[in-house]
Amino acid sequence: MKYCLIGERLSHSYSAEIHALSGIDYTLREVPRGHLAEFIKEGYDGFNITIPYKKEIIPFLDGLDESAKAIGAVNTVVKKDGKYYGYNTDIEGMRYALSRKNIVLRDKRVMILGSGGAALTAEALCKAEGAKSCITVSRSGAVNYENCYEFKDTQIIINATPVGMYPNVGVSPVDLSAFPALTGVFDCVYNPFNTALIMQAKFLGVPCSDGLPMLVKQATEAQKIWGVRSDTGDTEEIIGALYRKKLNIVLCGMPSSGKTTIGKIVADILGKKFIDTDAEIFSETGKPPAEIIETDGEQAFRDIETETIKKVSMCSGAVIATGGGAVLRQDNVYSLKANGVIFYIKRDLSLLTAKGRPLSENCGIAKLYEERKAQYERAADFTVENNGEKQTCAETVARKFAAFNYNPKN
Repeated sequence: MKYCLIGERLSHSYSAEIHALSGIDYTLREVPRGHLAEFIKEGYDGFNITIPYKKEIIPFLDGLDESAKAIGAVNTVVKKDGKYYGYNTDIEGMRYALSRKNIVLRDKRVMILGSGGAALTAEALCKAEGAKSCITVSRSGAVNYENCYEFKDTQIIINATPVGMYPNVGVSPVDLSAFPALTGVFDCVYNPFNTALIMQAKFLGVPCSDGLPMLVKQATEAQKIWGVRSDTGDTEEIIGALYRKKLNIVLCGMPSSGKTTIGKIVADILGKKFIDTDAEIFSETGKPPAEIIETDGEQAFRDIETETIKKVSMCSGAVIATGGGAVLRQDNVYSLKANGVIFYIKRDLSLLTAKGRPLSENCGIAKLYEERKAQYERAADFTVENNGEKQTCAETVARKFAAFNYNPKN
């Protein structure tokens, strides 16, 4: 039995990894526009569909289930007795993602950002769940990204656009602070997990979810349609496994606190790639940070560091050791948190050294720590002390990460 995902560009997709966790032979098939007829002849037992073919696939099918008819788009196809039938499991995926965060659509005023296939799914779900009203925002529609702020009574916002998705991270389709009645935010984007929209929702204390739970749930529902599973009871286990696989572990803390050594050990324990931002800067400039600071000044170094952090933060599943002042800039924190969990490696000042570290030498370790400790604590998801064996500290980081539930149900 062979299954696949078809789309025009699939390099960003996690679908193969999700299905692999269920032991299913599943591949990614990039199909050029105009070649759907040729693909159908290849005889897959079942397949998923993503942008831009969720509507275009319909003429090639022998029938549609009610959800696909209601939405007008197909994301799952199964072959039965030589014929192909289309389904839409996206609606169940979105319903699941919202419900696991207690985001209720019934009797709520909902704003949907976007006009593509995901927006059609959101509209169908709003109708099925009994939303009080449903407004669709598009660039050229009656409600657009300029006048949408007039709807200040909006309670739920669903982002069905790719805005904020890798590689164009750090941007948001709307400013959530303009909607004081918000009770929930859902972002279909899952790469990165922490989009600018989601980060703002968290800052405002609004219940929210990224798109991974939807992606996993629609996949397990597709597997039921294909007949390769009888239930979807392990959906949460798959969600957790994907978060742990894809999230970066970011280490911050004072100069000489052991971030690099600990990071390498953590990477070995968890089988992740290790990245040191200072080493990346040296690779790019040919100069170590200390030399850049001494010759060009701290501001010049911080600018280089910010660009380096933006680049490495786009990785997934890595262990990243940052420089001592990396979290002083909030933009760096946003970049690191987009796909990462931040650990503050805290070390007693008596164990730190200023040798070869111009800022520590010039300012003094104690003063530098007093200036920075609040930023370390504010940026960190966890604090781990490193006052003994570095192996012990690294094992603690690995253990805490393995037990961490990034986006827990409820």
